[in-house]
Amino acid sequence: MTRMTLQGFVKLFRPLFLLGGILLYALGAGIARFLGNNIDWQAYLLGQACATLLQLAPIFLKEYFDSFSTPPRPFRRPENQSEEKVPYTVGRLPALLISATILTVGAVLTVLLYRNGNMKLEAFTIVGIAFLITFFYATPPVRLIHSGYGELATAIIMSNLIPAFAFLLQAGGFHRLLAMATFPLTPIYLAMTLALSLPTYATDIKYENRTLLVRMGWQRAMSLHNVLILSGFLLIALAMVLGLSWHVIWPVFLALPVGLFQIWQMIQIKEGAKPRFRLLTVTAIATFGLVAYLFAFTFWTG
Repeated sequence: MTRMTLQGFVKLFRPLFLLGGILLYALGAGIARFLGNNIDWQAYLLGQACATLLQLAPIFLKEYFDSFSTPPRPFRRPENQSEEKVPYTVGRLPALLISATILTVGAVLTVLLYRNGNMKLEAFTIVGIAFLITFFYATPPVRLIHSGYGELATAIIMSNLIPAFAFLLQAGGFHRLLAMATFPLTPIYLAMTLALSLPTYATDIKYENRTLLVRMGWQRAMSLHNVLILSGFLLIALAMVLGLSWHVIWPVFLALPVGLFQIWQMIQIKEGAKPRFRLLTVTAIATFGLVAYLFAFTFWTG
């Protein structure tokens, strides 16, 4: 077992994952602004901190409980899967202390939001659901991360609960526009996680990491990946039919060619072409990131 280097520790924090949370939180607040609500920046920043802590907590809870595995699960490096790496860890006690600190600070921030009058029943409900999912994502006996349902749990938190939390802090109650904008993100996020899991498929089988890709098998998962991307854009089109402004919708479809290119790459790999995993990774992140960004941009500027 090797102690984690600074570079490994930074990767453990999953910076792109955290940036995605910041973007999706901005999307939720942007929808509230689009509907005519003035942004409470104090509530915005406190809520963003809560959302980021909810993202961080399962990372270190996973590190803690993975330390009891025999052998310990490897530290995954999607950007270089060609060579097998020695497992890294932050250590059992530090991981536990960091997890406890994150959860404690998150609870304190939630109390501050409640004291300031920003936390209504709906916001408490969203936070409660998000906490339960993140806690059991990494904690026995459920451990969603190793059940094959961890990706679905993460997709719901990122695509639906984080934007909903940001929206509720500003608007105080639900609105159908929130669902129209965030539901299409869920299948696209799931497709992204399937694409990102493909390079580690052999390693995940070896170390018994029961990801969604492993649970389904690579052939069915590749077909599902393509259906998910198309479903996401169909849901965006459906939102327009249900009343979402064309002014909001049309910029989002600028990401469609990237999504189609992602589907084409997956079809090529399934048919036996040499996989270009780095390009697939970039494309998958770009598809989801562009859809989320273009939604957020149009709501903030509309």
